[in-house]
Amino acid sequence: MEYSSNFFFCCFLLIIITTTNIRATGGSPHHHHHKKIEVSDYASKPTKLFVFGDSYADTGNVQKSLANSWKQPYGLTFPGKPTGRFSDGRVLTDYFAKFFGLKSPLAYRWMKFGGKKVQNGMNFAYGGSGVFETSSNLLPNMSTQIDFFEKLMTINESIYTKRDLKSSVVLVSLVGNDYAAYTARSGATAQGLQSFIPLVVNQLAVNLKRIKEMGACKIAVTALQPLGCLPQMTQLSSFKQCNATQNLAVNFHNLLLQQAVAKLNNETKDSSIFVLDLYNSFTTVLNQKGDYQGDLKFETPLKPCCMGISSGYSCGSVDGNGTKMYSVCSDPKSAFFWDALHPTEAGWRAVYMALKSSLEQFFKFY
Repeated sequence: MEYSSNFFFCCFLLIIITTTNIRATGGSPHHHHHKKIEVSDYASKPTKLFVFGDSYADTGNVQKSLANSWKQPYGLTFPGKPTGRFSDGRVLTDYFAKFFGLKSPLAYRWMKFGGKKVQNGMNFAYGGSGVFETSSNLLPNMSTQIDFFEKLMTINESIYTKRDLKSSVVLVSLVGNDYAAYTARSGATAQGLQSFIPLVVNQLAVNLKRIKEMGACKIAVTALQPLGCLPQMTQLSSFKQCNATQNLAVNFHNLLLQQAVAKLNNETKDSSIFVLDLYNSFTTVLNQKGDYQGDLKFETPLKPCCMGISSGYSCGSVDGNGTKMYSVCSDPKSAFFWDALHPTEAGWRAVYMALKSSLEQFFKFY
């Protein structure tokens, strides 16, 4: 993901322009209200997990030739070798599955080798993807990912049925690749963004509605994380300060998402779609420099563990002779971020702990 400061400056201008409209419809990026889910609504824990989205959720779908996630030192902590996860170990999908007592679902790309593992559900997320085309057809967008799933439900002797989906939970991750692609493709003007930002959220809402109409009863969708705190953004301040203007832009996206989800839930007279608040969970951990239990401490939380040793190189990069062009910190557990964009396993664990109470409030199982 590559983000432009001009893009976020324009977003900031757009926020100022549209503040009146946002206030008129209500909502806050920090105060989310959900209809209480009664015990009878979800009488038992889900049996499977289905995942759509991008690198925060991908567990091995991107082709090895397209991503450093298949190169060392990715996977250093878990499982000890690269598996396509964009981290040193476990990612959001793994911790989300843990909450429900489920095994992390099989990556779609490896389905033919999965055997009985398909019983855990399936992960269709591709790192680098979005709701629209972000780079090439090698990275299926979210609509195409849902197409993949739909085919598995409609082929002869279908692998999954509508009943499977009804007794499962769905995770949908969208963390900013559409905006990165938009900026790279056409720059970022206030006029262009004024129409593009709602398009992204509206398309995400279309995808959520489609998944629900396929039979899903429980869907969690990510709010944008604080993009202004990613190491790629904080490097200019020597990893000491988040970019507040960029984070204001993120809040604008999240406000629109909250409104879209509220509308979907109202249309179906339930609260089956839940916003997974990555913004507040990330900022909570970064501000506390660790998890609330005090088990994890991140002394310099904005500095990544793995980074290129010179300009033009990133974590996992090698030169023409195969020489490593990156450095890795001595203990990944001491770092919140693994590379310029993604948390470490320890970082994801801290985020999960920050999210856990809201998950328990929304998903009530007995």
